[in-house]
Amino acid sequence: MAIFCLDIGNTHAHWGLVDGRTVLAEGKVATQELRTKAPEVFQKILVPLSNVTAVAFCSVVPALNGLIMADFRGRGLPTHHLRHDTVVGLGFDYPNPAEVGQDRLANCVGAQLLVGAPAVVIDMGTATTFDILTTRGYAGGLIAPGVQLMTRYLHEQTALLPALDPADLLGGAAIGRSTIEAMKTGCAVGFAGMIGALLTSVIEQMQRDGQTPVVIATGGTAAFLPASWAGKIRWEPHITLLGLAESYRRTSP
Repeated sequence: MAIFCLDIGNTHAHWGLVDGRTVLAEGKVATQELRTKAPEVFQKILVPLSNVTAVAFCSVVPALNGLIMADFRGRGLPTHHLRHDTVVGLGFDYPNPAEVGQDRLANCVGAQLLVGAPAVVIDMGTATTFDILTTRGYAGGLIAPGVQLMTRYLHEQTALLPALDPADLLGGAAIGRSTIEAMKTGCAVGFAGMIGALLTSVIEQMQRDGQTPVVIATGGTAAFLPASWAGKIRWEPHITLLGLAESYRRTSP
């Protein structure tokens, strides 16, 4: 069963064709394009993917949700919108599930599929999110700045500091010998240190509760994590797409 999975963010939508635990094809499209010409965009993507049997999506743009459902159902494709009230088998140990981002729920379903529970999923994008999965279900998380927000804030809130491309932050010296080098080191090392401190705190609390988690990292800025962490963290770039596909399978007859 090949499931077309769509993770709609504020600026981009990431799509993938998922069969089991394999992502057969993937790509990105600007969210603004979906706002203005979704049928044409989906037609262009889907035509080469002739084996699509169903659709699963999550979204942080509520205005698009009805349009997405109507478009795919109009194509005769069973469509699953992953929300707190449609996700099956996750469980919640959390007071208000409705406030949790749908992509974060998809990440936790993906973690259940790949490693079971307990687990911690660190998603490093524009923002950095930690999501905590215990044997009781979704248990909460953390939200912190991502590398892009760090570099953008330094530039926008100061008169003299330049804008930096986060892709240029890797491989710098430990001590900056220019303003740009100092910014690069501060953001890159500071980001890794922030992740480390947050993760230590989360794991300590979970262990006090009798939960020793597997740690999963995903997102475009995971490259900023120290190489020494390689054996401690499982890298899963497609966990959101895999979670969407699994969520669909759990709801299908």
